[in-house]
Amino acid sequence: MKLKPLKDRVVVSYSEEPEKTAGGLFVPDSAKEKPQMGKVEAVGSEVKELKKGNVVLFDKYSGSKVNVDDKEQLVIKEEDILAIVE
Repeated sequence: MKLKPLKDRVVVSYSEEPEKTAGGLFVPDSAKEKPQMGKVEAVGSEVKELKKGNVVLFDKYSGSKVNVDDKEQLVIKEEDILAIVE
């Protein structure tokens, strides 16, 4: 199944992997940095700055998480994306 975002929405795929310190301890979510990175999988018709395949930086708490074919994706507004990673 594919998601086709509407208007100014963007579908981003990403993974939140547990982070460990050098000593092997897991870092809790509250101690992690807030911005996240992901790859743009689809864009809505009103999206101007982004295209499929861009790697973007977005705020950790923006958008809505959805599971598509056992893969976690995020549907987010274009205005909530902080930067394109080049």
